[in-house]
Amino acid sequence: MLQEFKTFISRGSVLDLAVGVIIGAAFGKIVTSLTESVIMPFVGWVTGGTDFTKYFVRLGDVPADYTGSLTDYAALKAAGVPMIGYGDFITQVVNFVILAWIIFLIVKMANKLNPPPDAAAPSEVDLLAEIRDELKKRP
Repeated sequence: MLQEFKTFISRGSVLDLAVGVIIGAAFGKIVTSLTESVIMPFVGWVTGGTDFTKYFVRLGDVPADYTGSLTDYAALKAAGVPMIGYGDFITQVVNFVILAWIIFLIVKMANKLNPPPDAAAPSEVDLLAEIRDELKKRP
């Protein structure tokens, strides 16, 4: 069984998948950073200083011992206040759209660089068999 496992792991497709997952995770962090540190602040600037992380709806009461700001989503969340953070959701949707767009462009570029192979031309044996069949049809 150990030999079978070794064969399974050493196959190219498994290794390619592992490399893809690792690179994908790192790439996801880059896109998240791009979204949170560049794009969303720019969108906030364009919309007049809007900070999307401040958009939330409190669903419950704030604990009596809470001393932080009532507009600080992260602090309220850490305090255990039930909330719907739709601003964070908007940020994550933008993050997903950017990631999907970049992956689309990468796949499109890869398809241009490596076009699908043309249909294989028939072999000599196939051509000879076809000629033979056509000759048999003649009277």
